[in-house]
Amino acid sequence: MDKSAGGISNGYSIWFVSITVFFLTALLTANIISVKLVSFGAIILPAGIIVFPISYIAGDVLTEIYGYGHARRVIWLGFLCNIIMVAAIWAGGLLPPAQFWDGQAAYERILFFTPRLLVASFFAYLAGELANAYVMARMKLATGGRWLWTRTVGSTLVGQGIDSFIFITIAFAGTIPTVGLLITAVTQWLVKCLYEIAATPLTYLAVYFLKRREGIEDSSRLMKQGNIEAGGRL
Repeated sequence: MDKSAGGISNGYSIWFVSITVFFLTALLTANIISVKLVSFGAIILPAGIIVFPISYIAGDVLTEIYGYGHARRVIWLGFLCNIIMVAAIWAGGLLPPAQFWDGQAAYERILFFTPRLLVASFFAYLAGELANAYVMARMKLATGGRWLWTRTVGSTLVGQGIDSFIFITIAFAGTIPTVGLLITAVTQWLVKCLYEIAATPLTYLAVYFLKRREGIEDSSRLMKQGNIEAGGRL
């Protein structure tokens, strides 16, 4: 497989595909299991909180290794996969159930997302993920490729903040008091950011491993040469 500048293949390496699959799996799984609300003392969170931050970690790795242009395309692919998944769930629910199957009501209750929640999820995902990747890429150029932890945590603070506040506002505005909206959004944001901080050692290992496998010595130079300027539009 021929390699271009910085060791990035003209095609897509098995490692790029693997991280992309990991990103999409975390994203879609989180959206499905988030219909369940879980309680940690006085804190109420969607069950997807255990998986969704993984998509941000995978997104950080994609941006760090392959640049913002490639990460942006994966984010849009995730948006398309989300739409296909939701459409398939709705289509499956509309099909006539077998006479002996008594799970139709449970299927609809668990998997039929309300339009408002869907709109909130889609807008929050796009805004949050794109902001996360963009901030990560810009910080990499600003730091000259040093201090990876500042980029992963800093981009997550921005991306997860945007995601949490957009989702909570669109999904629940008018149904719970404004103070409740703020508390819920801030709580989700803090939990997701703590998740990212705890996973920083794993992010370092993944980045180190992939740089060696892909033959990338200075991916900040690669990003400066093309991936921000050519692919850096939102």
